[in-house]
This record gives sequence, structure tokens and C-alpha cells, in this order.
Amino acid sequence: MEFKEKVYTARMKLGLTQEAMAKELGIAFVTINRWENGVSHPNKLKEYKFNEFCKTNHIEFED
Repeated sequence: MEFKEKVYTARMKLGLTQEAMAKELGIAFVTINRWENGVSHPNKLKEYKFNEFCKTNHIEFED
């Protein structure tokens, strides 16, 4: 699963808007939007933060 799909899937499972997910992760809304659209990819720190957010919220992905 591509990173952009993981972001979208996690957001949908939690019922969050892009703005709400960005707030939860402490990043800009436009960052979530760019990740979901495949325009950009997170740096290692932001990817780690996203993965920890998913673990905390019991979201697992199929590879």
C-alpha cells in the first residue's frame, strides 16, 4: 500500500477531515492534502509520527 493510500485509509477509519488529521499530527492541512494526492512524501520524522498515530489509534495496514 502506498503512503498516500495509508493516509487516506487512516483518515477515513477515524472519520477525520484533512484539517482534523493535520491538527492531530501537528502539521499543516496542506501537508495532509499533498500526501493524499501523492504530490509529496513525508520526511522520516513525519512518517514516524504518522505511524505512531496509527498505532495509537489501532489502525493497521495490509502491505
